[in-house]
Amino acid sequence: MKKTFLSLCLLCIIFSSSAQEFANAPKPFGPVPTQKQIDWQEMEFYAFVHFSLNTFTNKEWGYGDESPELFNPSQLDVRQWARVVKEAGMKGIILVAKHHDGFCLWPSAYTERSVKNSPWENGKGDLVKELAAACKEYDLKLGLYLSPWDRNHPQYGKPEYITYFRNQLKELLTNYGDVFEMWFDGANGGDGYYGGANETRKINSLTYYNWDETYKLIYDIAPKTLVWGVGPSEARWIGNEEGRAGKTNWSLLRQKDELAGKVHYTEFMSGHEDGEKWVPGEADVSIRPGWFYHSVEDDKVRSLDEMVDIYYESIGRNATLLLNLPVDTRGLVHENDEARLKELVATIKADFKKELLAETQVQASNIRANDLNFGPQNVIDGNKNTYWATDDKVKQATVEFTFKKPTVINRILLQEYIKLGQRVKTFSIEVKVDGQWKTIANETTIGYKRILRLDRVTASALRVNVLDAKAGFVINTIEAYNAPTFVKEPQIFRDKNGLVTIKSEEGNAIYYTLDGKAPNEKSTLYKAPFVYNKEVEIKAISRNTKEKINSGIKSAKYGVSKEKWKVISVSSGDSKSVERIIDGNADTDWSFGNDENKLPQTAIVDMGELISIKGFTYTPQQVGNNLNLISNYELYTSVDSFYWDKQSEGEFSNIKHNPIEQVKSFTAVKARFLKFVATAAVGKAQTVSIAEIGVVE
Repeated sequence: MKKTFLSLCLLCIIFSSSAQEFANAPKPFGPVPTQKQIDWQEMEFYAFVHFSLNTFTNKEWGYGDESPELFNPSQLDVRQWARVVKEAGMKGIILVAKHHDGFCLWPSAYTERSVKNSPWENGKGDLVKELAAACKEYDLKLGLYLSPWDRNHPQYGKPEYITYFRNQLKELLTNYGDVFEMWFDGANGGDGYYGGANETRKINSLTYYNWDETYKLIYDIAPKTLVWGVGPSEARWIGNEEGRAGKTNWSLLRQKDELAGKVHYTEFMSGHEDGEKWVPGEADVSIRPGWFYHSVEDDKVRSLDEMVDIYYESIGRNATLLLNLPVDTRGLVHENDEARLKELVATIKADFKKELLAETQVQASNIRANDLNFGPQNVIDGNKNTYWATDDKVKQATVEFTFKKPTVINRILLQEYIKLGQRVKTFSIEVKVDGQWKTIANETTIGYKRILRLDRVTASALRVNVLDAKAGFVINTIEAYNAPTFVKEPQIFRDKNGLVTIKSEEGNAIYYTLDGKAPNEKSTLYKAPFVYNKEVEIKAISRNTKEKINSGIKSAKYGVSKEKWKVISVSSGDSKSVERIIDGNADTDWSFGNDENKLPQTAIVDMGELISIKGFTYTPQQVGNNLNLISNYELYTSVDSFYWDKQSEGEFSNIKHNPIEQVKSFTAVKARFLKFVATAAVGKAQTVSIAEIGVVE
């Protein structure tokens, strides 16, 4: 009887507390997320997989005329993909089911351009089905990318194509179980095969697809699916393909303006403080320079330094992180990519190994209605559904944590209770050192999650000051950590004369090798720049000698240096500064072409001697806002500068949003002279830039 009475009393207390909390709880302010958007944001980290015909043609964008018979992976294993993704802590996989060339990784009933006409599994395969099963086995969510643009379809640009596009949407959303995200690329319209027309077709991406009707179709079939990309989407592109959100990052967007073409994509990095719709940011980036697999990039997997930076500047800046894994021609995630992922996971786990605020004494300058249900203890209780809240009109307040003893910290994690909106505009972090308060950070937005990397400091107390907010704010989590010292890789440079310079963070030693072996503290100590003009692979590490911690290995491959190279002819531009395109420095650039000297424009390089080459590289301008990018090219070689052979032509796919070094391969030839022709530019410009021209030996 006593137990029953106590239980009833406890229930009364709980109900009373709930009623009191409900009565005093802050109301939503401004746009708020749907539960679907909250679930999506809480995924935080998930994988992109680009794997299609482009994998076998060595392209980034297929033109649309490639044969389906080229798709023939030798060891395809989607369970390997799922295992790698799961072990990396990612929560799902978005598969590129159809890219711009129109090839489908499932046996679509509406086209012959699919896996059913490839030799893989004798035309009986269904890659989407296999991946859906693997995701289910590994408890991962499945997402799908369906390119709205189709460079193969003869009806693209006409009303009939929209029916085709929606029919394929229906297939993908009804045959493979739940789809957590449907991904629509913003690349729409341009040149293509189009059933043999070989022409350019322009469309208005805001109106052609009738997005309102297309979205209605999706939600009628799959209401759990979040739609990303063009149209009235539920999540937005972050505005770059580098995986970086802005330090200021609102989950809000003026979507009405965006749909009217009044918002530039660069605004997506930060969102809009006055946005009328909740459209959070997704930061997409590839683990390699390209989105599809290219063997020449096997040694160009992003460094651990860069991967760690990407993590903190995406997930740590109120965005989700969509990391691309370019599956190789075998049908596997390459071992170099997997190794880097393991290093990233180990680093992030170490950074957040022990939370330091849970056992502190906590107090706040304002508590909503003086109700302890909204007290500051909620930010350290580990419960995402409780929060510290202030009174409605209180837009400035402080929460203070006192340690039992001086504690070393260098990471701060904060989260707003986004179910009620995003409110914090600016905040600062203070620490108490030797009895004195010291400001160590001044920042702007928080949102779902904000993580600050700070200089290590030993503090007896920590204070978070919200300096300005849209309304009384609600914060559900504040955490502090002491991450291990992370030593960044050195940077390696070599100019055209073969002068090698290696730089590291101040105070660190540098050790290097020239024979391809992994360096350690017993390798050659770098003391000053040195000349090495032969073909070489330089590997180097930085070493924090005080803590005896090494960085990851930085590797740089070089052919024979360019001291014999000369630019002997250009069709326009400043001939005095043209040598910048062969100076070995990607931060210098040169431009040619204008309204009077229209494209195509040509530059001819004398390499000084006959050498064997099997490709060339074009690095676009890297510094500045308007990069004057070349979109299409031709490359010729000669042994005497009189007779020329065309070795390569085509497009630098996706260079607008991914302006990295472009590598084009061809059958090895002997050559002394190169003729590079810029035939077209991004955005129909007539002035184009070159930071560097090189060759693949």
